[in-house]
Amino acid sequence: MKKRIKSRQILALLSVLCLLWTVPEQVMAKEHWPRGPKTESKSVIVMEVNTGTVLYEKKSHQTHYPASITKIMTTLLAIENCDLNEEVIFSDDAVYESRDGSSSISRQTGEKMTMEQCLYAVMLESANECAYAVAEHVGKKLGGNYQTFIDLMNERAKELGCTDTHFKNSNGLPDEKHLVSAYDMAVISAAAYRNETFRMITGSISYTIPETNMHDEPYYCHNHHKMVYPWKGDYTYLNDYATGGKTGYTSVANNTLVTYAEKDGITLVCVVMDVLTPGHYTDTEKLINFGFDNFQALLISGNDTEQQSESEKDFGLLNNNKPFAELDKNAYIIMPKGTVFTDAKVEGNENQSDGQTVVSLKYTYADHVVGNAAVVKTGAKAEGSYFQNNPGQSESKDGDIIWIKPQMIVSALFLIAALVLLIYFGKKFYDNFYLMRHRFEVRRMEHERFKENRRKKRYRKKDRMFR
Repeated sequence: MKKRIKSRQILALLSVLCLLWTVPEQVMAKEHWPRGPKTESKSVIVMEVNTGTVLYEKKSHQTHYPASITKIMTTLLAIENCDLNEEVIFSDDAVYESRDGSSSISRQTGEKMTMEQCLYAVMLESANECAYAVAEHVGKKLGGNYQTFIDLMNERAKELGCTDTHFKNSNGLPDEKHLVSAYDMAVISAAAYRNETFRMITGSISYTIPETNMHDEPYYCHNHHKMVYPWKGDYTYLNDYATGGKTGYTSVANNTLVTYAEKDGITLVCVVMDVLTPGHYTDTEKLINFGFDNFQALLISGNDTEQQSESEKDFGLLNNNKPFAELDKNAYIIMPKGTVFTDAKVEGNENQSDGQTVVSLKYTYADHVVGNAAVVKTGAKAEGSYFQNNPGQSESKDGDIIWIKPQMIVSALFLIAALVLLIYFGKKFYDNFYLMRHRFEVRRMEHERFKENRRKKRYRKKDRMFR
């Protein structure tokens, strides 16, 4: 009886392992992405800045004249290539940009300002001559001229992954070949907002340009974005969550608007293009509210227990070794409200060329990329101890960590269990075979003895008869 119970237990264990190995992925509820609001703008998009998650878009790859939202790229490149205290001298070509009555702060040929002063004038007052002077200054610094800066704008756009963009100038004045899509503008704007200096400039409500060699009076700049500052006393569109942006308008582009907003750990960038007044503000308000009302930010660290690297823990005989690699603790994904972290799917790319990233993770939900995270090396070295290597990992000759996946551990356990079971039943079969053979031999011998006894009885009977 005891052997029979033990056998059943082993069979049950093997069955469980088989089920664990063959069980399909958890059946999820049907993935749902919230529907966005109706908008007047010809092209719109609302994107989460840090994850690149597109919450809603309408004809976002359709190209339009961007007007002055072009200056976001101009400002970003100036910040990336210059110090804010560098001196910018206005050329006659730069001053010419404001002679047709376009937006300006009335600078003169030979006037000197710092790069910081110019960039505030570009972003708050949308000064075209300042945008030209900035581009000219950066182009000369790079060994070229104004066109060098325009080429740099297009190169940077390609680096960011833009495919619908072609810049012809630094300020957005009308040009048939100066075109940008809402999607590309959101990508550019998100990259700019991740720069701390840019965030400081675009989020300022005012800035004072002091006296220059050509002006005896200071110039007071104010943010023209009415969701950030009540420009001209208009409080209609002021928004508590708006943190910056850039306005744009020409007769051929109509209104264009880029807006940044932050709430509950989510940072949005909203782009609307080609819309009549006041549609650029009403559409933006709808899209921002849509984003905050329907989506949530979920931290990856602590939620993704399956992808959470074992190396984030302390190891060693005294539990005092530093982790070999760690997951970005600030990374998060953007998911519709009502969903949970495990609803997202994750893919890992281990072929990283930077030498520091162990694995790059991409999270998706409902055919949307909802976030990314990287597990990077910390540079920690294992201390000599009784337990030389950490559980779940080994190290190659060049120091790279070789991760052992959970599936490999399950496979190993399955094989071990199968081997144990094979040995057990093999031994049991051998024992049974030996016992059956012994019983057969005993019966054969008994049969032989029986035959022998019968033969002897016959001989005795015959012997008595002859007597």
